[in-house]
Amino acid sequence: MSLGATNWKPRCSIEMLQLRARLQQCLRDFFVEHDYMEVDTPLLSHDIVIDVNLDPFELPVTGNRMFLQTSPEASMKRLLAAGSGSIFQITRSFRSAEQGVLHNPEFTIVEWYGLDTSWQDQIMLTEQLVRTAASNVSEQFAEQLNPDKFTVTTYQQAFATFLDLDVLTASISQLRKCAARNHLVSSVSDDRDDLLNLLLAAEIEPKLGLRGPEFLIDYPSSQAALAQTSLDDPRVARRFELYIAGTEICNGYQELTNPEELFQRDVRAQARRSQLNSVPLPGAPGLMSAMESGLPRCSGVALGFDRLLMVLTGRKSIDECLPFPIERA
Repeated sequence: MSLGATNWKPRCSIEMLQLRARLQQCLRDFFVEHDYMEVDTPLLSHDIVIDVNLDPFELPVTGNRMFLQTSPEASMKRLLAAGSGSIFQITRSFRSAEQGVLHNPEFTIVEWYGLDTSWQDQIMLTEQLVRTAASNVSEQFAEQLNPDKFTVTTYQQAFATFLDLDVLTASISQLRKCAARNHLVSSVSDDRDDLLNLLLAAEIEPKLGLRGPEFLIDYPSSQAALAQTSLDDPRVARRFELYIAGTEICNGYQELTNPEELFQRDVRAQARRSQLNSVPLPGAPGLMSAMESGLPRCSGVALGFDRLLMVLTGRKSIDECLPFPIERA
């Protein structure tokens, strides 16, 4: 594809470029003030965290199979295991076949890990971060964030409220019937998590965070990814996401530290990718070795920088916040 006579220009305004720079500096100052060290890790690595729903870009490098990172998670955890202490990073990540109002194949991610912190600690830190970002980027948005504006809802509560469904006990048949009632039946598999993800995306996510930022917590343990499961209720994972105006902004975990459990989850994820005819992935042996050496107690958060800027400035698409989205790259 060749760029036209005007498509050489940035998609976003110069004012938006200035806001991007201001927000990046604001976030750097925020983390330094909270004793997090800034790090940088490879965009291209042999390691790739296996995720059923994410496909990385693969590149051959001197005969080796390497991957543009879908997030800096694996490398940052290697630093944690090596004794880095609390760390953060503002970097680029890449996800194949993701393009739309909320997605660009290349995007800016803010990721951080707090040493000896819990997922509850990170919920509080994330709220402070959003309030700080809003006060630096959008006074109008910041004024809306009065003390009681941030709310917390469990995954189970959200499904009960919007779909009248006890999601932790519902059978696959009940989930399918719920999807049918909401006209979401076409090409739906019998996989429980596929059904949950479909219902969440279509019927719940657009309704979250409409009255103020809203944390969704306690995801089903089958969707733990690299989060720990709860000791109090093993049906749920210590995982949270933040929604603002129906848009997911970040994803946080009480981080898994057990390498044997990581191996088992990788096996299950690989098997599911095979069922979906997705390309098999090698996993992250560097991360596995780091965890075997001892990953300290920590919790972490990955935040979409472009999405945060989008909601703070009231834009409808992240393309309006990017200088060169994929069609102009």
